[in-house]
Amino acid sequence: MSNGANWSAISMFVLFVGATLVMTYIAARRSRTTDEFYAAGSRFGGAANGLAISGDYMSASTFLGISAMVYAFGFDGILYSIGGTVGWPIILFLIADRLRNLGRYTFADVASYRLDRVSMRGISAAGSLAVITLYLLTQMVGAGALVEVLFGLPYEVAVTLVGILMTLYVTFGGMLATTWVQIVKALLLLFGGTVLALLVLAEFDFSLGKLLEAATVTHALGGAIVGPVGSIDDPITALSLGLAFLFGPAGLPHVLMRFFTVPDAHEARRSALYSTAIIGYFQIVVFFIGLGAIVILAQHPEAKTATGALIGGGNMASVHLAGALVGDLFMGFISAVAFATILAVVAGLTLAASSAVSHDLYAHIIRHGRATDKDIMRIARITPLFVGLIAIGLGILFKGQNVAFLGLLALSIAASVNFPILVLAMFWRGLTTRGALWGGAVGLVVAITLVVLSPAVWVVVLGNQSAPYPYDYPTLFSLAAALLTTWIVSITDRSARGDTDRAGFDKQEERALLGKMADG
Repeated sequence: MSNGANWSAISMFVLFVGATLVMTYIAARRSRTTDEFYAAGSRFGGAANGLAISGDYMSASTFLGISAMVYAFGFDGILYSIGGTVGWPIILFLIADRLRNLGRYTFADVASYRLDRVSMRGISAAGSLAVITLYLLTQMVGAGALVEVLFGLPYEVAVTLVGILMTLYVTFGGMLATTWVQIVKALLLLFGGTVLALLVLAEFDFSLGKLLEAATVTHALGGAIVGPVGSIDDPITALSLGLAFLFGPAGLPHVLMRFFTVPDAHEARRSALYSTAIIGYFQIVVFFIGLGAIVILAQHPEAKTATGALIGGGNMASVHLAGALVGDLFMGFISAVAFATILAVVAGLTLAASSAVSHDLYAHIIRHGRATDKDIMRIARITPLFVGLIAIGLGILFKGQNVAFLGLLALSIAASVNFPILVLAMFWRGLTTRGALWGGAVGLVVAITLVVLSPAVWVVVLGNQSAPYPYDYPTLFSLAAALLTTWIVSITDRSARGDTDRAGFDKQEERALLGKMADG
């Protein structure tokens, strides 16, 4: 695989790209207004939107990364698997209906409903763009590495190809095209993952006990893989990572904006329910794939280098497993699905960036709400071009770098900036614009600063001897700093704007109640 192209993977990838470009062409003819571009006309039902949400969230790190974690550490991989799911009940039970009733296109609509609109859209857009940039960088580098190994294309060509395709999806098709791409990708991922897991279980007579026993016998760590083996080796790191997983999903801008593609709050809740079930199911599937790779790849030396490492790195465990169980054709299919996964997630992120720039920054901050639909649509369609160029440049610049921490930093920023602003704006009467601004800014600065000072960056990337901040993840401290700052500044705010903010809570509650009553 490392010496040439896998034509099965290339053929299936071309088929997927061709089909999605046709969807984009059809969607472009129906995406003439801002409502159609940002929210697909709010025409999707809960089941379809739930598939799209799960497609947005299940990135290549879910499929490739968690299976690699299970392959390397066993039980510790399950912690990441569970962590990727636990935040969804917050969206389901806490914010889905209010998000739909109070917002229109982005979560900044909700945060600014009773607070100063210019200020809140500014801090919300800053947090959103920080999250989106980090996720884009992670996906672009992952795409480049995957295609370089599997398709035989140069890294720079692979990154450029992803950038061009994501720009086409968003620029011409908007939310409608992006949603259909996510739905198709989610179905392919569910199908491919399920088949691969069933093939693994068939090798062990569909007995989890036999699979676990074989894995403990085969793995270098032996029976230790059925318990924690130290990849998360201290309580501060574990707690920070847990908080990022718990609250981060409720602050991801590309996920939150999907709740505006449904007609009402009832369908928003159904979307969250379906996506929770789909994501939870897929995490179980990935666990079986990782365990199967431990046993089956040990019997296939052709999947490994001379040193015993997997060709292409540990993240290729599920891809090599497909080849070992079935052959090149299925390996090509799984490879194409993994690449399509990255492509679809990148398209969703680009649309979220376009919405933050055109709807929040341009329409409400630069033009103070006086921009026409034509002006907004022009900015919305131009923005993906710049985002694509930036993503391509960053992807090429960070070639070969360990960017795994960037994905967790994105969740940390979402949990430390977007989540507290959004939830406190919805549920705390005492929140003021000044408190939200200071809290969001502190959360953003602390999260980024601590990650730069962490071993993952300060030592591994920058080459220093020791890190001033000894932990890899910042969420415990950045989220606490954001919440404490927001509370202190809000309760001490005696300005006229603060009084208006508190008084607006009742109006917001009335709007949420009316939406719920209309929802039935």
